[in-house]
Amino acid sequence: MTKQQWDKKLNIDTVGRDASNADEIHYPYEPTPYSVLERLAETNYINSNNRIVDYGCGKGRVGFFLNYKLGCQVTGIEYDSRICGQALQNLDRYGTKQNIEFVCMDAGEYQVKHSDCFYFFNPFSVKVLQTVIGQIIQSYYENPRTMRFFFYYPSDEYVAYLMTAAELDFVDEIDCRDLFDGTDERERILIFEIADFGFDVK
Repeated sequence: MTKQQWDKKLNIDTVGRDASNADEIHYPYEPTPYSVLERLAETNYINSNNRIVDYGCGKGRVGFFLNYKLGCQVTGIEYDSRICGQALQNLDRYGTKQNIEFVCMDAGEYQVKHSDCFYFFNPFSVKVLQTVIGQIIQSYYENPRTMRFFFYYPSDEYVAYLMTAAELDFVDEIDCRDLFDGTDERERILIFEIADFGFDVK
C-alpha cells in the first residue's frame, strides 16, 4: 500500500516532512517509510511482548504501525510540542489508546523504565544520542533484560559512534535498498543489543 493508503487504514495523518523547529541538535521530522516498517515487522526482532520507545516519534507513524501489526506497546518521545500535538490528535483518531502513548519532552530527559526496544531515525545529534544511550544503560543496570536498538537510515556520525560504543553489540542489518532504487547504502536498519555486562537478563 502507499503511504496515503496506510494512513487512511490507520485513520491517522503522518505524511510530510517538517523542519520548522529543526536546529543543530534536533533534526527535522520525516516519517519512516511504511515499506521499511513492514520489513521490520516481518522479522522476529519485535513481537507483542516488547515495549518500544520511538525517539523523535514525530506524528507517531512508527508507534501506530507496529502496534497495529504486532500488538506491541509503544511510547513516542517528541520534543516539538506542536508535532507532538499532532501525534496526540492521531491517537484520538486511531481508535484505541491501549498500549500507545506520546510524551512531549527532550529525549535526554526521558527516564526509561521497562522498555526493551528503542527506535531511532536520526532524530537528534550524536551528543544527544550518547545521553539517551546512557539513560537506557542506567535502566539496564537497574533491571537487567534483553534490549534491542533499531537505527533506520543511520548517518555516518551515528554509525561511527555505534560501532565503537562499548555498551552496544552489533547484531544484524536489515537491508532496505531494494525497496527504493537500490543504490543508497544508508537504506538499512542497524540492530544492536546491550553488551553482556555479566547480568542474567530476563
